[in-house]
Amino acid sequence: MTPHPPQPLGPVVLVGGGLAAGTCAVTLRELGYDGEVVLLAAEPHLPYERPPLSKGYLLGDAELDSVYVRSGAWYDEHHVDVRVGSPATAVDLDAHTVSTAEGPVRYARLLLATGAAPRRLAMADDSGAPVRYLRDIEDSRRIKAELRPGARVVVVGGGWIGLEVAAAARAAGCEVVVLEALEQPLVRVLGDRLGRMFADLHREHGVDVRTGVSVTSFAPEGEGTAVGLGDGSSLTADLVLVGIGATPGTGLAAAAGLKVEDGIVVDEYLRTSHPDVLAAGDVASAYHPRLGRHLRVEHWDNAIEQGRAAARTLLGDEQPYEHQPYFFTDQYDLGMEYVGNVGPDGFGELVVRGDLASRVFTAFWVKADRVLAGMQANDWDATDAIRRLVAADHVDLARLRDAGVPLDEVAG
Repeated sequence: MTPHPPQPLGPVVLVGGGLAAGTCAVTLRELGYDGEVVLLAAEPHLPYERPPLSKGYLLGDAELDSVYVRSGAWYDEHHVDVRVGSPATAVDLDAHTVSTAEGPVRYARLLLATGAAPRRLAMADDSGAPVRYLRDIEDSRRIKAELRPGARVVVVGGGWIGLEVAAAARAAGCEVVVLEALEQPLVRVLGDRLGRMFADLHREHGVDVRTGVSVTSFAPEGEGTAVGLGDGSSLTADLVLVGIGATPGTGLAAAAGLKVEDGIVVDEYLRTSHPDVLAAGDVASAYHPRLGRHLRVEHWDNAIEQGRAAARTLLGDEQPYEHQPYFFTDQYDLGMEYVGNVGPDGFGELVVRGDLASRVFTAFWVKADRVLAGMQANDWDATDAIRRLVAADHVDLARLRDAGVPLDEVAG
């Protein structure tokens, strides 16, 4: 912690109402910065985190109050000027101002944490049928109200959001169909073997998981939606959720002239192509020194860690952002944590320790003598060891394959 942080000559402005911006504001104060901080949130809410929207809140296990980074009282007590419902409309890099409907806001240093939005399916949006996406509090509230016993739910897309909503819908007593275009859910992230395990998990809980299918049409049918499939059949749903990925919110940065390529391009200190502007969270394509490439991560942990790192850089305490990607999911009786990133060049071998059928195991994506990524399912004591293996320069593959060797004794 920096006892006497440098003081930017003017306000620090944070654009975004999510976890990265909220965490940055908190960290600035924790590091002792006492200058002006203005946070511009487009939504009419204090900064909040999104995982509960598809997990605890949707399942009914968590109250909505649990999603907020800090209470309104905290921001007041710490003199953080949070302006909700006040989206930034433009950034003038030369004038060092952010435009809003209420007028320009001047900054000395600026953080763009504009997040990502659900990838839209034009065929669904143009159909006039009621189709849902899940990104914000209002989306989650609406979907939760529609998850009633006996309701027919069709989920288009077998990614994390789609499968988590499917699990919540089954817990609510809904009839659920998941439509995935690829050969297995999550195959691009986990590969075929573990993707099949997630498909089997959902089938065991009564979900009709259909893989290798195409959706050809949406149409209103009564108060619901008819979903046409590539084989000529159709499904009738009371609720259709489209979960086919997300698109980074780069419009503000691109219009300002900042470098944009699958996100706002930043260096290992989260600095954009302009030295007084940073980016963090879902929107940031950050250079990762260990991986040797830019990486954009749309997960809770990354928003927290980059929010903290951005605060340090804003105050001149520059430390390269080398945190390994991490994400988690909870579906039915399966809890999972994943650390690392396989990357575009793929992996050579998947090493599984334990029993996929029992849902208690660890798995490692390996290339040469490096663990690129690892995960545990219902094996909570393994996460720290997985982090160490992912961070290791090389491992003993023979010992990794031998489930009788403790993970702590695998690193070479």
